[in-house]
Amino acid sequence: MRMIDLALKDLLQIARDRLSAIFLVVMPLAFTVFIGVVFRFGGEDPRLPVGLIVEEDAAEPLVGVLVGLLERSESIRVERLEPDALGALEEAVRNNDLGGGLVVPASFAESLLGADALPGEALPLRGIVNPSNTVAVTVQAEMERVASRLQAIAETARLSAASYEERQGFSSPAERRAYVVEALEQAAAAWQDPPVRLRATAGVAPQDEGAPSGYLQSSPGIMVQFAIFGLISSATVLVVERKSGVLGRMMSAPIPRWQVIGGHFLSLWTVAFLQMLILVAFGQLVLGVPYLTAPLAILVMIAALALFTASLGLLLGAVARGEDQVVLFGLILMFLLTGLGGAWFPLDITGETFSRIGHLLPSAWAMDGLQNVIVRGQGLASVLLPAGILGAWAIALLAAASWRLRPE
Repeated sequence: MRMIDLALKDLLQIARDRLSAIFLVVMPLAFTVFIGVVFRFGGEDPRLPVGLIVEEDAAEPLVGVLVGLLERSESIRVERLEPDALGALEEAVRNNDLGGGLVVPASFAESLLGADALPGEALPLRGIVNPSNTVAVTVQAEMERVASRLQAIAETARLSAASYEERQGFSSPAERRAYVVEALEQAAAAWQDPPVRLRATAGVAPQDEGAPSGYLQSSPGIMVQFAIFGLISSATVLVVERKSGVLGRMMSAPIPRWQVIGGHFLSLWTVAFLQMLILVAFGQLVLGVPYLTAPLAILVMIAALALFTASLGLLLGAVARGEDQVVLFGLILMFLLTGLGGAWFPLDITGETFSRIGHLLPSAWAMDGLQNVIVRGQGLASVLLPAGILGAWAIALLAAASWRLRPE
């Protein structure tokens, strides 16, 4: 078919350009490693800051367990404040300098570990959030999750102490207290390293806990960025054909117009798809990013992303008046789509308003689909909506490019 011949001709032109190999392969690999290292070892902690006040006489063993649970949180980080800094904490939360606050009263330990503590009784913790702050829901939900886990740990220690008391008894309240504290520490350690782990049975393996977190952002982010940036080389081929009259001769030849457009589109899609396939393989084999936990879902996502970038490249090649405009428009699109679409930093940390704006762009949905697999450990069903939105964008851009594409 003539369409395939035209696609092969475009691919051969791109392959002959040595700079294309640098822009399409070498630079994305280098940026993936560099940005991943920056996210992992450099920069500010992206977790939401939460002020913690521990009142005088609060039992330290239980407070230590609470602080340990808070410090292991993936969404909040603890800033320890002085016991008399309640007013400063409330003002910082009110001014959105802190995402929230948590106050541990002096009676905290006794309510959990005392002999008369009631099972399932609510913890006497005071959470402070600003309802007008977009992160309030996230902070409150995480503090409640930590409190629930702490309550379960304390309940385990109490049950162990009650069982021991029935069998052997304690000689004094101090002995019981020491036993409860030791049981508490053992229960907390068991929570961190449970003897039994559940695996998902829907064909998706759980995320590798040892995968460097920086690469979980940089690998899909750079993939999205350079999928857009890579279309510059392909779109330039189309502009050169328009300016030189080659496109006009092809359209005047006995070749259906759709095959001419389809040949260019196929070459754009192939370049983008192969580029992303290389980045996926590099991320999986070299960086340990768990793409292969759901390979079919990843294939669907990169195929849909390639459809979007190919349509965008075709439109760029149709509207640009010269090679310099291809580069200019390509860079503008790259910075716009990746900067607002969460390719450089997670949209989760930007607040609800920015996240909603970002999701007006297809790049944000591309990041969602890829990270549903590598970060959240989900499968094919989780990428259908993001892939569908990318496909809708591709159809709209392809229609616009087909209407606009004319020989000079």
